[in-house]
Amino acid sequence: MLHEPSPAEFEAAARAVLARLPEMFARELSAVVLRIEEFATDDQLESLGIEDPWELTGLYEGVALTERSQWDSDGLPPVITLFRQPLIAEMQETGVTFTALVRHVVIHEAGHHFGLSDEDMHALEESVED
Repeated sequence: MLHEPSPAEFEAAARAVLARLPEMFARELSAVVLRIEEFATDDQLESLGIEDPWELTGLYEGVALTERSQWDSDGLPPVITLFRQPLIAEMQETGVTFTALVRHVVIHEAGHHFGLSDEDMHALEESVED
């Protein structure tokens, strides 16, 4: 059985990914809250139409920069959440390394903050590979 990374290890790995992003992205992500939870809440799952909590590995909650207007309030900060148990299960099922999986999910969720396409997210992920 593989080592199951702790919440602190997930957070450290996610912060390392964010630290390696190009400056223009890192600056915009400085106000985004990073959370590590065991599973998504029922409300989070319902908002996405997902029934099985094992299917959701990460989530961006907030308004993408491309969709903000001057009338958007500066209320709650955007949040990127990684769901630890589904990520551990994916590592065990696929053999993807911890670092690679965290990098992929963090960049995908950060991409939602910027309103990036899947192609743009993939290019950004390649730019921060180890």
